[in-house]
Amino acid sequence: MTTGFQPNEFEFASDDKGEFVKVMARGYQVLASPGINQGSAFSLETREALGLDGLLPSGVTTLEGQLKRVYGQYQAQPDALSKYLYLNATHDRNEVLYFALLTAHIEEMMPIVYTPTIGQAIQEYSHWYQRPRGVFLSIDDPGTMERSLKAMGDRPDDVDLIVVTDSEGILGIGDQGVGGVAITVGKLALYTAAAGIHPHRVMPVVLDTGTDNLELLNDDTYLGVRHARVRGKQYDDFIERFVTTAHRLYPHAMIHWEDFGAANATRILDKYRNDYCTFNDDIQGTAAVVAAAVMAAVKASGTPLAEQRIVIHGAGSAGIGIASLLRRVMVEEGMDADEARRHFWGLGSRGLLREGLTLRDFQGPWARPSADLKGWKLDTRGHYELADVVRNVRPTILIGSSAQAGAFTEDLVREMAEYCERPIIMPLSNPTRKAEAVPSDLIEWTDGRALIATGSPFEPVTHKGTSYRIAQANNALVFPGIGLGAIASGATRISEGMVAAASTALASTVDVHAKGAALLPRMSSLRSISARVALSVVEAAQNQDLATVKLGHNPVQAIYESMWKPRYPRVIPA
Repeated sequence: MTTGFQPNEFEFASDDKGEFVKVMARGYQVLASPGINQGSAFSLETREALGLDGLLPSGVTTLEGQLKRVYGQYQAQPDALSKYLYLNATHDRNEVLYFALLTAHIEEMMPIVYTPTIGQAIQEYSHWYQRPRGVFLSIDDPGTMERSLKAMGDRPDDVDLIVVTDSEGILGIGDQGVGGVAITVGKLALYTAAAGIHPHRVMPVVLDTGTDNLELLNDDTYLGVRHARVRGKQYDDFIERFVTTAHRLYPHAMIHWEDFGAANATRILDKYRNDYCTFNDDIQGTAAVVAAAVMAAVKASGTPLAEQRIVIHGAGSAGIGIASLLRRVMVEEGMDADEARRHFWGLGSRGLLREGLTLRDFQGPWARPSADLKGWKLDTRGHYELADVVRNVRPTILIGSSAQAGAFTEDLVREMAEYCERPIIMPLSNPTRKAEAVPSDLIEWTDGRALIATGSPFEPVTHKGTSYRIAQANNALVFPGIGLGAIASGATRISEGMVAAASTALASTVDVHAKGAALLPRMSSLRSISARVALSVVEAAQNQDLATVKLGHNPVQAIYESMWKPRYPRVIPA
């Protein structure tokens, strides 16, 4: 099986002995190609065959020895951004070594290659920029799109996954222009480290449609196009050109949308989801991991999901995605669809979603009828804010995706704890400084009764002798497995049933009965979790007639064998 081709340099393939690489390059060209460079691990025989004599120290090192060296260098870096840049440099030098390092220390390094450090890296992209990685597509020159995508050197069957962003809604920090390419690279690194998606079968893409970030536009070093964001028909035509061109060139690739703005994310997903294999992690991935945490919390609380009252503070594309998936779970458990919808109250920038407000199309179905609000006690007449909703609804589940730091106040949480034995509270906003509350406060205010999941990582909290491990509702727990399942099954599209299957599989991996137990598993077990999620996704795709590949009589073995492992391949000089 061919797994990528770089003209005149190397070609990867596999046989019954495993992966091998035919190397046409010689000398420094080999060492300059991160996809084939093994550095000091090249054997003496291979060095001679590839013209590397004299270009490396005499000693031959194993991959394990290299890992020990680079991990020590990583730990010596003075701060998080320096560690990010060190990992980037390793990636640019030796791809297998980079992924071996990341896989071996995934829990420690995820906050570096992903949230929260990636946010700082994106903001400063034009300042630390060194070696380009990804495809840059400019709205000012759409005619070069096909040529730009082909410049990666991939053939139609060589690409399994494309992660694409327009950088408008980056990780709670908003419009970051062309720097958003770093989030696509980071996401793909996790697809590889967590789910074994082959690093030569993926493509990071940034759609440079301008930026409304005046700080970037006035920065002499900024690398993107220098004008305000293009919107309207020209933007939509650009998106359409990208989808159709990418699908025509790489017909089997899943398209993963990342960090699009609220005005575009849901409508782009809705437009293409039924015709292409496409997935929005901010909507569907967030929904899946949060729904899994909710299902685990509901199990721990002893109160069925059908009896929960759910308030979502921050009912944008991600918040509504969470509501939609939880509603689907309720329906699958036997509840009427309309009745299930009545268990949700969403708040946007102007308070409770309700009749009479101007709402986005995807928010409309979740607006509360005026009749539901009769008799409500309000702090200010005509205003339905979070405190009003909590007072009148008496929610048992409170989810925050608002990016409003401290929105879950002590008074609000204590009020919730008065009528709810096990309040489920999830301040999900990133980065940490925008979280609606911090776990230590939530545990103190509820005397250790709150069931908590957060968006950012937090250290365990000790309260009255019990250590509470805080679940991080990190999308990395689901999106790699969804991608692996879609690729392994040859799925023609990503259905809500496949996303729900991923969520249920994740929820099944935790035991929530021990006091202080987290609602979600640790990141250190990410690779096995991704495999379990992938198996459930494959099964759902098959049940819905969306799979084009059969995994045979032993799907567990098939998934395991399909996961690329960061090991040096056999080298065949050509």
